[in-house]
Amino acid sequence: MKNNYWVAALLLSIAFVVAGYFIGNLQVNGKKYDRYVTVKGLSEREVAADLAVWPINIILTGNDLEQLRREIEAQNQEVNTFFNQQGFGPEEITRGPVNINDVQANPYNSGATTSRYRYMAKSEFTLRTADVAKLQIALSESLKLLSRGIVMGSKNEWEPIEYIFTGLNALKPEMVEEATKNARQVAEKFARDSNSEVGQIRIARQGLFSIANRDANTPQIKNVRVVTTIDFQLED
Repeated sequence: MKNNYWVAALLLSIAFVVAGYFIGNLQVNGKKYDRYVTVKGLSEREVAADLAVWPINIILTGNDLEQLRREIEAQNQEVNTFFNQQGFGPEEITRGPVNINDVQANPYNSGATTSRYRYMAKSEFTLRTADVAKLQIALSESLKLLSRGIVMGSKNEWEPIEYIFTGLNALKPEMVEEATKNARQVAEKFARDSNSEVGQIRIARQGLFSIANRDANTPQIKNVRVVTTIDFQLED
């Protein structure tokens, strides 16, 4: 009976020693895991827009509805012919509705009674093309339409032509890799200052990709940007 007591006591002591070892080792490893640095990595690209959308308005005024209808139809045809001559296909040109407003019937128009013209006709076109360079040439050539009495302007005054970049998915892997490398370089600088070395990635958080105009004067050139936030382990 006494021998059994000593055996049980010995086993219990061994269990305490082993448990203490594992608990101590866990604390040491835990402290090591708590040693990390959080840094941000940046990747930027300048790219050319690969899609352009030009919403166009043609505006005419008059007092005779029938004459106004004929004039707006004639001008619509001239504009359509112009874009065809510039090399745009029918799939790139969308013709919108024609709206005719009775200016004098508008109760919110304080100058309606003194307006020289009673009716205003407005027709819409939308040019959507992947050939951005060709559109910019057409934009310059469109001034010739003024000599034919065609007043053509953009429907959106705040953004006359919308330039879009659609190739983001092809850039994402390369840019994420570059941002990660940039973050590691920053982490290595921190590590040198603390006499440590950069270990494995602890946590990585990818930021949102942003696409913005390079500047207000060249909206056809885009700046693509992503910032990643990464926690790196620090090792002795």
